[in-house]
Amino acid sequence: MSSANTKKKQFIRPFEGEFGIGQRDITPPIGINNKNWGASSQATATGIHQPLLVACISIETKSNPSPMVFLSADLGWWKNMEDEAYVRNFILEKTGLDEASLLFCFSHTHAGPNLNRADKDKPGGELIAPYLDTLRETCTELIKECLRNKVSGILTWEYGTCNLAKNRDYYEAESNQYFVGYNSSKPADDTLLVGRITDTAGGLMGTIVNYACHPTTLAWDNLKISPDFPGTFKKVMKENTGAPSLFIQGASGDLAPAEQYSGNVALAEKHGRQLAFSALAVLECMSPAGKALFFKETVASGAPLAIWEQESVAVNSNVSAEIITIELPLKPWPSIKELKQSINECEDPVLKERLIRKLGVRSSIGDGAKVTVKVWYWQLGDCLIVVQPNEAYAVFQQTLREKFSSAPVVVGNIVNGHIGYLPPKELYDKDMYTVWQTPFDAGAYEVLVQEVLNKMNSKP
Repeated sequence: MSSANTKKKQFIRPFEGEFGIGQRDITPPIGINNKNWGASSQATATGIHQPLLVACISIETKSNPSPMVFLSADLGWWKNMEDEAYVRNFILEKTGLDEASLLFCFSHTHAGPNLNRADKDKPGGELIAPYLDTLRETCTELIKECLRNKVSGILTWEYGTCNLAKNRDYYEAESNQYFVGYNSSKPADDTLLVGRITDTAGGLMGTIVNYACHPTTLAWDNLKISPDFPGTFKKVMKENTGAPSLFIQGASGDLAPAEQYSGNVALAEKHGRQLAFSALAVLECMSPAGKALFFKETVASGAPLAIWEQESVAVNSNVSAEIITIELPLKPWPSIKELKQSINECEDPVLKERLIRKLGVRSSIGDGAKVTVKVWYWQLGDCLIVVQPNEAYAVFQQTLREKFSSAPVVVGNIVNGHIGYLPPKELYDKDMYTVWQTPFDAGAYEVLVQEVLNKMNSKP
């Protein structure tokens, strides 16, 4: 045997801090408006498939005692920023958190309740406002509970893969049209990032799973409130680890399961198990908390062998939370006044639903040519966290992770709001849903990624 002259290391430093972890049930009442699909014939929920949950992880360190908080809810999206502010600003006020220190992430289920208080006159719409009141109060109490019950722990990250997500920009040559559905000709980003939180004795406290895939398994034929696949994912994770799992929806603008738009809840459960088993496989391959593999020595045998062993490593407790403010260009959409007139005159229910959604977006961004968008940028030790309210394509997370390959990079869509899609500019000459749906003009995505990269490059 021969000893190595210098030990070579292969690890990302674990993050040390104080963590509070918990979750609460946020299932709305049966009968609430949940018409999320233009093709739906039913406007209200007739049952519950699985409970909707909100998970919370609070993080504090001795060097920065101001808490940072993840919230992740089994909800779809905001139809306007007024309702989003109504909930998030209440939480900030009642908890005393700084705006930069709260990330309210949505799983993006398409089988959850309508969150638009302006729809109060629609079937089941009278239940929306009371539900939002309950939601913000529940989230506030959950955060306070986590802050009270914090314990010392270590957060470790590891990348893996899961092939649930497929590209969903399908082009049919015969009709010369793009559809939102499985595109087997283009590879999809299958990256899975898992964070594991353990206490000082090595016991598992909770997990954070960042994966990009639209929860559109359940569609117009489903009449039940459901978290879609994230529900079974979290159920299986809890059954196998004994701890809650917080899900962060990645940059999934062009990603979804191959099989989707179903009324079969068993299919959503199958997708959830697939994601959970992939995350559990990542957990199994991780080093014990506070340890990493080091090259120790070589052994001469039938082949020259390299011996690596687990050794203790230094932890990192550096944290920061800030907001990047970016101006994005907008399309020359009709004004709020013009959209209201079009809705009043429209008799096609599908087209009318599109116009109503468009009005909600236009009301959020105003009638100007540009809009200011916020991006939340966190650092937890070596880990970089970039989340924003829009639906960026997967190339966003791929670009950030390629540029910062030495660090785990969490990327989140539909966090602290929602406006529209952010496809790359080369797609704007195509008749695609994500292009005509979004209020952002060609080049908006490129502005986003460049501004985020500028910020990431400026940090030590």
